[in-house]
Amino acid sequence: MRQAEDDHASPPVMNGAQSLVRTLAGAGVEVCFANPGTSEMHFVAALDSEPGVRPILGLFEGAVTGMADGYGRMAGKPACTLLHLGPGLANGLANLHNARRANSPVVNIVGDHATYHAQYDAPLTSDVAGFARPVSAWIQSSPSSRTVAADGARAVQAALAPPGQIATLILPADTAWNAAEGPAPPLPRPQPGLASDAAIDRVAKALRGARRPALLLRGESLQPAALATAGRIAAATGARLLCGTFAPRVARGAGRVPVEPIPYFAEQMVEFLRDLDVVALVGEKPPVAFFAYPGKPSLGLPDTCEVHYLAHPHEDGPAALLALAEALKAPREGLAPAPLDLPEAPSGDRFNHYAIGALIARRLPEGAIVSDEGATSGGGTLAASVTAAPHDWLRLTGGSIGQGIPLATGAAVAAPHRKVVCLQGDGGAMYTLQALWTQARERLDVTTVIFANRAYAILNVELSRVGALNPGPKALSMLDLTHPELDFVKLAQGMGVEASRAATLAEFDAQFASAMAQTGPRLIEAVL
Repeated sequence: MRQAEDDHASPPVMNGAQSLVRTLAGAGVEVCFANPGTSEMHFVAALDSEPGVRPILGLFEGAVTGMADGYGRMAGKPACTLLHLGPGLANGLANLHNARRANSPVVNIVGDHATYHAQYDAPLTSDVAGFARPVSAWIQSSPSSRTVAADGARAVQAALAPPGQIATLILPADTAWNAAEGPAPPLPRPQPGLASDAAIDRVAKALRGARRPALLLRGESLQPAALATAGRIAAATGARLLCGTFAPRVARGAGRVPVEPIPYFAEQMVEFLRDLDVVALVGEKPPVAFFAYPGKPSLGLPDTCEVHYLAHPHEDGPAALLALAEALKAPREGLAPAPLDLPEAPSGDRFNHYAIGALIARRLPEGAIVSDEGATSGGGTLAASVTAAPHDWLRLTGGSIGQGIPLATGAAVAAPHRKVVCLQGDGGAMYTLQALWTQARERLDVTTVIFANRAYAILNVELSRVGALNPGPKALSMLDLTHPELDFVKLAQGMGVEASRAATLAEFDAQFASAMAQTGPRLIEAVL
């Protein structure tokens, strides 16, 4: 009799937060980067009952959102963030801006006041959707605990819409704690569109008739197989292979067909592109200057250059390249991939970012991931590593500094068996240095190189470029990071990360070699 009663017993009660967490796990979300508050406590508690989701605490929301960006770029699927009300989301907006520019898939879960509490205008009441709108392609505030699970499934599907985007689900506290019916099934993953036959034919014709053509690549078209296809097209047409200045992820190094990144400064960009007569875009848009400058152009291509869209960002770039190669009857063997050719060890006493870059390139292990927010100091490593061991390069897509360290942290979570190297300027490091604590807590294999030039060096360059002449001591003090000088060794050690300082080539080489030979978080402050 007891068995019969048990068979007909009511299922255990599940609240909205539990239904949401189980839905996210069922849809493939394995990581939650979080900085929660009171309104998110039921979601926090629900994580205990779902072994498929790994919670990772960040000590600042800007670090949390940057981690989700790095994870999305490397995993090709979203992590979720857990953020506290509108102000918590607002703290994370800068790196969500970068993630949006990178087309990274991210699902934000943002707590809100209980629906019945909003009318009282409590101190933390805000326009959460208003904060979310500039960085989100999809926004939903769940009206009921019984719809939370379905909304969560929709959020994951929205984040995965090609080429990747940010979905923000607002979770009022009562929809998290009230009863729910259960998790929702995962929704089909959206697939990229196919480039039209007309676009392929049009680009093939343009490339055949061009004198100085180029392919401008982005997204999956910058991964090894697609780069090999692009190399076939280049061999058939003489096209240059280009990528944007701050492409989200590029496969580089030995065995990969090399691409040329477009220079940062407007006049360099114009010079770099001045001979082109045809450019085919693959998931990218025409190149523009990062800023406007008096007397300098905003657009990078010459007026006489034809621009053709082979594949739009939502379309399958690698498939379009393959179809174009067939239309051109391109040879099966295209451009030669980069050889393994390590730079010579620098000599002398010039301790600058070029010498440091050569040392890093010489010791970069196969399969490494480089997170580059080196600003004025990252170019040395970028140039030296073209023929280093094969690696992936992640850049500051949206230009909002404070991305490098959290981006590296998220990448290490997504790819735990690969060494991550973060190239970080000292000014940008101070925006989200809290991510070092997360690296220590999670024992992540990240080596951070701080280029300590004690200044916002790029702004010293920009000061003259924008025509701000004869700056005085007050203006220059705004770009200076001395009085007092930052001590990154002590800062890192205070967050549980092993750290050292290098002021010579020998010191840096020994310290970087040690970091590459072991696992776990390390920081090297290179004093320039």
